[in-house]
Amino acid sequence: MEFTGSVPGLNRGEQREPGQPRDRGPAADLDLVRDVADRLVGAMTTVIEGKAEVVRTTVTVLFAGGHLLIEDVPGVGKTMLAKALARSIDASVRRIQFTPDLLPSDVTGVSIFNQDARRFEFRPGAIFANVVVGDEINRASPKTQSALLESMEERQVTVDGTTYELQAPFIVMATQNPIEMEGTYPLPEAQRDRFMARISMGYPSPAAELELLEVHGSRSPLDSLRPVTDAATINSVVEAVMRVHASPAIRQYIVDLVNRSRSTSALRLGASPRAGLHLLRSARAHAALEGRDHVIPDDVQLLAPAVLAHRLMPSSETQLARRTTTEVVGDLLRQVPVPPQAR
Repeated sequence: MEFTGSVPGLNRGEQREPGQPRDRGPAADLDLVRDVADRLVGAMTTVIEGKAEVVRTTVTVLFAGGHLLIEDVPGVGKTMLAKALARSIDASVRRIQFTPDLLPSDVTGVSIFNQDARRFEFRPGAIFANVVVGDEINRASPKTQSALLESMEERQVTVDGTTYELQAPFIVMATQNPIEMEGTYPLPEAQRDRFMARISMGYPSPAAELELLEVHGSRSPLDSLRPVTDAATINSVVEAVMRVHASPAIRQYIVDLVNRSRSTSALRLGASPRAGLHLLRSARAHAALEGRDHVIPDDVQLLAPAVLAHRLMPSSETQLARRTTTEVVGDLLRQVPVPPQAR
């Protein structure tokens, strides 16, 4: 089978290996990270009113090279947040509206036989973009949801035995409604585990909602949003974040946290090794956003609820007590001591 046509990211030779050193010093790397973060946050907060922390967490996940699950009730701006990030970056963007009749080939692409050329040609699916916005991901069947597994973890797509690389940066921002379950397919553990973090928008404050009515009432602020950075710069930022120092004590603290989640009676399924890796990467990104070249325990503790809670399965006792996995993560943070060397 032969692929014809031009698709960004399919040429492996054009991509630099992740983490490959650049001719930049640590101070210059941090300056770059903070500058790009300030520009992205500034642009996105013109669209997302009164949710500065949510926007900052979104940027943190982007810089850490992860994927984001936005879970909340309808109408609070989940899709708007994803579209605001997408429009703030000069990069390829695709949106997938997940529906029960969506097919895996709609996501990954399909090989079509060209009668004139007498050969198969690969037609890329919607996953071939730098920023992929997946709206209401839990409305697609498990078969279609599974089409995302390889691309989210390995940054590649395999169709008919041929593997195609996805272009960096690559982030999937998916939304889902946790309230109305009719006609939905809950995300399996393997799918949830591939999202670096899960966030909730929450309702805006009265002041922010009043501002929203005034600004959004006559026009969409997305119409005036312009890119403030590009894909190449985001790649440089991701590489800079990878070089943020995490001491052995910090790494031990993360291991202690995830191991504690596997032994507590409040959970019937604890955090995976991937969860610990995602927690480390996101903590590095947060440290860089704060202007530090090293991770401290505060970075880990701040990101732990967003990174760990959606991967955990509560025990029946926890469910009967109406406690959330986010509350359980809070218990773990109080129970696991911080190594003295990490303070």
